[in-house]
Amino acid sequence: MSKYVILLTDAHEAPAYELIEALRVAGVKTLIEGLRDVEIEAALARARRGKEQERPGTSELSEMVGPPPLAVLYEVVPGADLVELRAAVEHAKAFWPGAPLVACRRQSNGYQSLNLRNLDGATLKRLGFRAIADKAAQLPALLREVEGPGVTAELKLPEKLQSPFDSGSFSLPAKLNAKNLRSAFDLVSSLHFIGDQTSAAAAALAGLAPLVATDRWTIYLISDSKTAASGLEAIATRKHGDKSDPMDQDWRRLLLNDGTLPPRSESKAAERAAAGMGTIKKKEQGDYVVAVPLICGERILGVLEGKRTGKYARSFRKAEVALLDALARPIASALANSVRIAEAERLSQTDDLTKLHNARYLRQFLLNEIRRARRYGSSVAALFLDLDDFKRVNDVHGHLVGSHVLMEMAGVILSSIRDTDAVARYGGDEFVIVLPDTATELAGAVAERIRGKIARHEFNGGRRLKLSLTASFGVAAFPEHASSPQQLIASADSAMYEAKAAQKNCVRFAPGLVQSTRDEIKLPDEPEVNDAQSEKMIS
Repeated sequence: MSKYVILLTDAHEAPAYELIEALRVAGVKTLIEGLRDVEIEAALARARRGKEQERPGTSELSEMVGPPPLAVLYEVVPGADLVELRAAVEHAKAFWPGAPLVACRRQSNGYQSLNLRNLDGATLKRLGFRAIADKAAQLPALLREVEGPGVTAELKLPEKLQSPFDSGSFSLPAKLNAKNLRSAFDLVSSLHFIGDQTSAAAAALAGLAPLVATDRWTIYLISDSKTAASGLEAIATRKHGDKSDPMDQDWRRLLLNDGTLPPRSESKAAERAAAGMGTIKKKEQGDYVVAVPLICGERILGVLEGKRTGKYARSFRKAEVALLDALARPIASALANSVRIAEAERLSQTDDLTKLHNARYLRQFLLNEIRRARRYGSSVAALFLDLDDFKRVNDVHGHLVGSHVLMEMAGVILSSIRDTDAVARYGGDEFVIVLPDTATELAGAVAERIRGKIARHEFNGGRRLKLSLTASFGVAAFPEHASSPQQLIASADSAMYEAKAAQKNCVRFAPGLVQSTRDEIKLPDEPEVNDAQSEKMIS
């Protein structure tokens, strides 16, 4: 078999596409193995005994692979559980002894960044990880590092070679030495698959630091905002003295533009470069400045600006300017591509019709919330709702009306929950609502409030109709009767079917969660909970 790595994943989630694609481009085969709960328990048991068990002969991988893997990779998601990480390390040591273990961080989505934090590199290395990759595109370079001198030519960058970027549209200066060539290679490769412009700019500036010394690097984008008087808006800046280790997990950590860069700090050279006057090198107010336009296609996206200040500052040499001109093209492409990647990622997690989240987003969101709840001893509730007799709407009024009703339903649900909650269209006329930090009783009150709003709402179907609909709800919560996202959804789904069997248009709890006094949620002819009372209950 050709070169390969083992990718360990959590049994509840799929590996990131960017990670597998980066390895494929580097010519490395990926064998995926999911960690099941029983394997986690066995790994922890081995750790407690302090013994290594031999790799089981029943493993499919023992028949598939001959030579050992280049490395064992494990995706570390935001808010990762230390217990699961230890289990992954023990599993890797038992199954692939001697193979270097590499942690691959999965990037945070918007909802994750609110309350989940990545483990620091020191903690990961204490657990047994030899290297940490912040971005999927770092993996080829990291594999070269952990492999050592026995690396093959396809993964190891020789000490002396022509630029690997020579092509009709991009080439590096001919006299670039081996060290800078390697740094330029790492910079360009790090820009692939970055899903937002700030991160792309961050990677670019951190990669430029070892290539061309400055007192401050800044990337400006041409903005239509009225707050940017010159039309330039700084999205990232890096000051001299930020000496992150290139192999450390924080090597792309920047001082982002969070108020430390004063307004109108861009140079005249940057303004001229943005205006289409090419690369500008000049001295302004005692500072030496270079400004390189970031051009993608025929459009100037922004400007890369470098400044050298102080009494002993020196002008930028021609060789340095030539290198910046060459690197400006891939940096501009990364800034443009990051917008497309972010939009593609958003669309992949969004239901086309209702614009709610889809099941893919739901699984990841629920997994992270359950991990957080397990860590802090809190609860996560799931509401599973199914519209009653929705088929009749399609049969009587047509599928276009039915589709419009589903879009209206999304608006009704969204108006009834908090910003920290998540709603997903699970399929057809089924919806799932995840309520973090919410116990069973409160989740039932929220479900009842949403049920009442749906029952009172008049759906127009896009044709000025006045349609009345009801929904049946199932309520379940972690950790009362579920230890995984799948179990939680299944429990809420089962409770929803109980509601269907009980005259519909009601709320039912998963069995064993509540007392008999709470087991019967009021039927439609009973007094409804006032909206103001329900709002007070969840506030």
